Amino acid sequence: MQQRNSTAEEYHQRVNIVVEYIHNHLGENIDLTMLAEKSHFSPFHFHRIMKAFLGEPIWAFIVRTRIETAARLLRYTDMSIESIAYQIGYSAPSSLSKAFRQLYGISPNEYRNNIEYMIMKPTDIRTDLDITIKVEERPSKQLMYIRLTGEYASLDYCGTWEKLFQYAAELQIPCNEMEHIAIYPDDPKVTEPSKLRSELCLSVPHPVPAKGEIGSKELPGGKYAVFRYKGPYTNLGAVYDTIYGHWMLQGEYILRHAYAYEIYLNNPVDTAPEDLLTEICVPVQ
Repeated sequence: MQQRNSTAEEYHQRVNIVVEYIHNHLGENIDLTMLAEKSHFSPFHFHRIMKAFLGEPIWAFIVRTRIETAARLLRYTDMSIESIAYQIGYSAPSSLSKAFRQLYGISPNEYRNNIEYMIMKPTDIRTDLDITIKVEERPSKQLMYIRLTGEYASLDYCGTWEKLFQYAAELQIPCNEMEHIAIYPDDPKVTEPSKLRSELCLSVPHPVPAKGEIGSKELPGGKYAVFRYKGPYTNLGAVYDTIYGHWMLQGEYILRHAYAYEIYLNNPVDTAPEDLLTEICVPVQ
């Protein structure tokens, strides 16, 4: 007889469904009653449970996700403020401007025109890093993942990978058919550390059933600028700053509205830090 999931595992699955829906429908009207129905929580319990898992009310999570997306688009693309507003779900640029100023204390236009203004951390652009670049079509990938929240340095990466591998073993998926992938939906330049999300993933050859905190989803395929970086993980923050603040601004490609992801090509357990290989795949059009 199949063992019943614990309450916490069941809640993790339902919260994952809601968060993924928000990510994929940011430009639409997101109705909270509809989200409660998708989660199969009663409206009375929905808001309390989502706040417990997300660390903030669901409406605040939606607003913050939209405004942080706007900040990235303002800084790294030449999209008009009007287009950005519509893409992230605002009916008018004035609505975006009001929300943006409330969160960051500056208007979208001021933020775009003042390249020196940093919402949180300063940019660390280093053109001396060992980075090679290619642009190519990448296929979609099926993922199993665990979402973590908090400052990157505080997270239990090893324990999380171990949980994923244990589940893969239960499903009898060979290790040589899986890639180590990480998705970081938030930008540490604009998101406070306690709210940063990390999704540690294993690619799998076919969709797998969700189980507790382990979710299952598809990583979209398409055109990606692939930056292969050789060096220690401690420099990855500077790698991202250099990609978005230098290479992407000088290149001929425009960012596509999808999340970048990392692929870890060798094992830090038996590889010297200076020899670690990481691919950062940035969606472009």
